[in-house]
Amino acid sequence: MHAGAKGRAFAIGFGVNLAYVIAEIIGGLAAHSLALLADAAHNASDVLGLLAAFIAGRLALKAASSTYTYGMRGASILAALVNASLLLIVTGGIAVEAVQRLIATPHVGGAVVMIMAAGGIVVNGGTALLFMRGQEDLNVRGAFLHMAGDAALAAATVVAGAIIWFTHWNWIDPVISLVVAGVIVMATWSLLRQSVAMSLDAVPEGLDTVKITAALAAIPGVVSVHDLHVWPVSTTEAALTAHLVRGDIANDGVLLAAAQHRLEENFGIQHATLQLETSDFDCNCTFAVAED
Repeated sequence: MHAGAKGRAFAIGFGVNLAYVIAEIIGGLAAHSLALLADAAHNASDVLGLLAAFIAGRLALKAASSTYTYGMRGASILAALVNASLLLIVTGGIAVEAVQRLIATPHVGGAVVMIMAAGGIVVNGGTALLFMRGQEDLNVRGAFLHMAGDAALAAATVVAGAIIWFTHWNWIDPVISLVVAGVIVMATWSLLRQSVAMSLDAVPEGLDTVKITAALAAIPGVVSVHDLHVWPVSTTEAALTAHLVRGDIANDGVLLAAAQHRLEENFGIQHATLQLETSDFDCNCTFAVAED
C-alpha cells in the first residue's frame, strides 16, 4: 500500500468511525446500555488512533534535516505506541464501570442495542477492508485488527441485545462489556509489545541479526563481521550499521556495493552504514553486542 492510498484509507476510516461514535453515544444514553457506551469509547479510541496514524504518516514524508537526520519517520512508531496505550486505558475504564453495573444493573433497551450494534458490523467491517493490504506497517496492521475485532464484537453485542429483548436479563449488558474488555486487551497486547520494542530500538520483527551477520560474512573479501546493529527508523523501515573486516586484496568499492545489495535484496534494509577494517585494526567498539 503506497503512501497516498494509506492516507486515504486512514482519512475515510476516521470520518466514518467518528460519525458512528457520535451515533453510538446517543443510542447508548437513550438505551442506558453500557455495552453500547463501552463500544463507543472503544471506537473513539480507534478514531484517535486512526487520526494519530494519519498524522504520523504525513510527518513521515518530511525530508531529513540537520535536527531530524532521519526525517520524522519515527512518528509512526510513536503513533502505534499511543494507540495501544490509549486502548488499554479506555478498556480499564470499561471494566470498572461494568463491574459497578453488575452490582446495580439498570434497565437496558435491547432493541436499541441491537440496531446500533448492527450498524457497527457494517461500519467496522467496511473500515477493516480498507486495511486488508499493507499490513507490513504496524499502524496499518493495528488498524485492521482493531476494526475487524470491533466488527466481531459488534456482532456479539447484537446477540446480547436480542437476549435482553426476549429475556429482560439486563445483567447480560455488563457481562458482554467485560468480554469486550478482555478481547480488546488480548488484541492490543501484541501491538503494545511491538511498539514499545520499536521505541527502544529493538531489532524489527522479521529480521535476524545472526542471519544478517552470516550473509555479510559470506561476501567474497569479507573476513568477519562485528559490531552489527539493526533498529527501526519507522514502522516499515530499518537501518543498519556494521564493521566489516576485509582481506588484504579486497576491493573496497566492490565489497561495499555487494554488501549494500545483499542487505536490500535479502532483508529489505535500504539504509546501511558500513565501516571497513583490516584484521590488524584495533577498534574499540563501545556498543558491541554482548555474546548470549
